[in-house]
Amino acid sequence: MRHRLYYLLPDVAAARAAMDELLLARIEARHIRFMTAGPSLPPDLPEASLLQRTDVVRGAEMGMAAGAALGLLAGIGLLYYFDLDRAGVKAAVVVIAALLGMLFGAWASSMQGASLPNSRLAAFAPELEAGNILLIADVPAGSIEKVETIMAERHPEMRFKGEESHIPTFP
Repeated sequence: MRHRLYYLLPDVAAARAAMDELLLARIEARHIRFMTAGPSLPPDLPEASLLQRTDVVRGAEMGMAAGAALGLLAGIGLLYYFDLDRAGVKAAVVVIAALLGMLFGAWASSMQGASLPNSRLAAFAPELEAGNILLIADVPAGSIEKVETIMAERHPEMRFKGEESHIPTFP
């Protein structure tokens, strides 16, 4: 498992220095992202992805739950509308309706979530609008203390802003 570390950086020079330190600490570049509310970052600093900047994931999760529940109700309604005799067919109708509802709910809600900023990053909004840069680093669980120590000792201008656990290992 990985842990997501958040740091606030004052400027692009500090962001480049942080990127170099993380690369030297053997954190892969694909697990390091930067985010700003102002102008876009230089091309050598990887920007946060759509999944990190928006509420796509949260929207999909909420839509899956609501869609499955509504699909289940629709499946039960179909059983009353059509007179089906076999138990296997009844179960299949209910399961298929719930799965279709779940898929539709995930799709529709993720489209809506793509237009909203990430609710987990709302606490950083004032600092980002003030011109700071947010560093998002997904660090292996065994390297957290090492990375935090390196960043605190070598870059006093950075501010540690939190940690989030249970980030999947895959990108």
